[in-house]
Amino acid sequence: MPVVRGKEIEVLFAASAIARRNLELAKEIAEKDYHDLLVISILKGSFIFAADLIRAMHDVGLSPEMEFIFISSYGAGTTSGEVRVLRDIDNEVAGRDILLIDDILESGKTLKFTRELMLSRGARSCSIAVLLDKRMRRQTDLNADYVGFDCPDHFVVGYGMDAGHAFRELPFVGIVRGDA
Repeated sequence: MPVVRGKEIEVLFAASAIARRNLELAKEIAEKDYHDLLVISILKGSFIFAADLIRAMHDVGLSPEMEFIFISSYGAGTTSGEVRVLRDIDNEVAGRDILLIDDILESGKTLKFTRELMLSRGARSCSIAVLLDKRMRRQTDLNADYVGFDCPDHFVVGYGMDAGHAFRELPFVGIVRGDA
């Protein structure tokens, strides 16, 4: 197990597996007949996944616009709470197909809120791509259209996801072991 910042990290999804899956997801997305596609990355956790996925989308012939929205549902803790927009997007969404990208779908509150926000602004459609899906944690009837991996019920870090602002830089998704 790699040791990072004095903590053992069990690799759950290796960088190579994530790269392969991103290309597969990009191909799935390319099969859909999107018009005027706008990809919106939900910050902070999805930034690495979004960057890699949009490059994979380019590799399969797509050229969407990219935007970022900063949604908070955790605060400093590890459980989902109130959902609010901290920084909104700049582009108009009316009449456009939207693809929301997030790191992990757990309760579904953040993505449901963001999806409903885009649809209320007149988006033609609003699909969802997530790296990880924790179905056992769902508190809404929301499901992602594109899922990288089903995730076991562990708190995960790496590939953009953090624990107390640490471990985002890891090129893999892992579980902190020991007294973390």
